[in-house]
Amino acid sequence: MKELETPRGLARAHVHEAANARALLVLGHGAGGGVNAPDLQTATKVALSHDIEVVLVEQPYRVLGRRSPPPAPHLDAAWIAVVEQLRGDVPLIVGGRSSGARVACRTASDVGAVAVLCLAFPLIAPSGASRLNELDAVTVPTLVVQGTRDRFGMPPATKLRAVAEVSADHALKSDREGVTNAIDAWLATVIG
Repeated sequence: MKELETPRGLARAHVHEAANARALLVLGHGAGGGVNAPDLQTATKVALSHDIEVVLVEQPYRVLGRRSPPPAPHLDAAWIAVVEQLRGDVPLIVGGRSSGARVACRTASDVGAVAVLCLAFPLIAPSGASRLNELDAVTVPTLVVQGTRDRFGMPPATKLRAVAEVSADHALKSDREGVTNAIDAWLATVIG
């Protein structure tokens, strides 16, 4: 684990090294959760099997023990600072679960990502507003792994965005095999 300075405080990077890494996958956690979420752990295992190094990032507010996230610009600034410190000379894939997926989408072009992995993207805000614009702004290949019973909705697929529907709710716990298979197939096409 590394502690990294950001404009919003210290973040933690949980590094899972891959020998002869062909790419780097940086993943963020959900709003009230941590890096031990089952879908993040599944994504880590799958990526490592493709010789992709994985870093699970704890945002500064979680390092401080807070459950509620700060405003989006604060999350994005901390994320960009972390990714810039982790970046190497291999292709960069960013992503995360729920809120972490939103951060990855909003900052993908800023950090030079070649692809984005979204686990349980919260398409519909609690207010009822759509967050589709955050997904639509991504200009690189994107995979959204979404539960068919996710209370936050199901985003549409596009030319650049694949949507893998798995038999689960927002937590993506009940169909680990579906999550694994979706990520596995997508990484094989993205990294080749």
